[in-house]
Amino acid sequence: MYAALHAPGNLPLLVECAGYFSPWIEEIEPGTVVFDIRGLSLIFGSSHDIAREIQRRIGIPANIALAPNPDSAIYLAQGVKGTTVVLAGEEAAALALLPLHLLGGDPQFAETLHDWGIRTFGEFATLPPLGIASRLGDEGLRLQRLARGETTRLLKVQSSPLEFHEESELETPIELLEPLMFVLTQMLETVCMRLRSCSLSTNEIRLNLKLSRNPAHDGTAGPSCALERMADHCVTLQLPLPMLDVKVFQKLLQLDLSERPAQAPVEKIHLELKPVEPRTTQHGLFLPAAPEPEKLEITLARIRHLVGSANVGTPELLDTHRPDSFRLTSLALAKEQHPAPEEPSLGLRRYRPRLTAQVICGENGRPIRIQSSKAGGRVIACAGPWRTSGDWWTNEPWSNEEWDVELSTGPILRIHLDLLLNRWFVEGSYD
Repeated sequence: MYAALHAPGNLPLLVECAGYFSPWIEEIEPGTVVFDIRGLSLIFGSSHDIAREIQRRIGIPANIALAPNPDSAIYLAQGVKGTTVVLAGEEAAALALLPLHLLGGDPQFAETLHDWGIRTFGEFATLPPLGIASRLGDEGLRLQRLARGETTRLLKVQSSPLEFHEESELETPIELLEPLMFVLTQMLETVCMRLRSCSLSTNEIRLNLKLSRNPAHDGTAGPSCALERMADHCVTLQLPLPMLDVKVFQKLLQLDLSERPAQAPVEKIHLELKPVEPRTTQHGLFLPAAPEPEKLEITLARIRHLVGSANVGTPELLDTHRPDSFRLTSLALAKEQHPAPEEPSLGLRRYRPRLTAQVICGENGRPIRIQSSKAGGRVIACAGPWRTSGDWWTNEPWSNEEWDVELSTGPILRIHLDLLLNRWFVEGSYD
């Protein structure tokens, strides 16, 4: 079963409505779509119930037709006003009164049929096929099968990438954050509704604010060329996992815009949400309860607002042997959990910044006494040295000689000799 919608000049709205019912949609200019509705009877009921649901969903005046094949549904939607439902075996009778020009085809073919006095689908369908083949050829037979509703084919689906965005051009430029958030909330609700209808979520939000170049709206005095060079204000939020919560998105954008406000009034807003598959989680009975990801993301955004984005994240080791080399990346849920080691091991608590130390070495170069602000005393056991170096081709080379030492006073320390500075430092202590 196929459904066709016809409303000239409203093709985007027709495609959006068809998307609620099926992913298989064929667009026909200037204002017709046909889509596959097989299987929807399990959700909505009979064909008449499906037609009523489509009529309720579309929201604009349009012709609706349901038929066993796509071509019959298209012709009925283009030629019959209102809603038409045709069951299997009734195609020819339903198409009989339609004007023949809906078939299309070669203009010479239409002129020939007009000279014969053929005006409707029904009159053309009753002509003998052998006569049609001898006078109009294979094309004539194909069009006659269309007039009888006997064709069957696959839909010509356009595989275009899914894009979920909304754009708003403001009548008056907005300077304050509160009215700007009011407009953004409405746009977020619209885009999230489209994502929800496609059973999708998002993990990235892109916001582009076009700023006013009019000096009268800018509150600052300066050359007009400076305003012309002013770039748009862009915001990109990378979410740790797929979400679809308007209130969470609204709060995250509000915190970002309050931390980095636009430098001029906003005259145009472009909002885009990247579609991804929604997350699926299964909670275990014996696992501790974790905070909801949406609430956790808002909490992290507030922390970033207080201490700066560069100081919040998950430490990630860099691909280098340089000691204590890491960077902060955005927080995300762990995809796999590594089992804890069976045997306990010592953990190194690093000092940042590293502490200077005075080290006395013996004749063999091994440390025998250490004095620092954290600890000091005689070395009763040590391991090393481990010599590492690198980045000699850059402006920040390094070369260290590391030792693990146990002091008579108790603590176990990691110390190293910076060979470039010829100075000793305490890296950290073992727990």
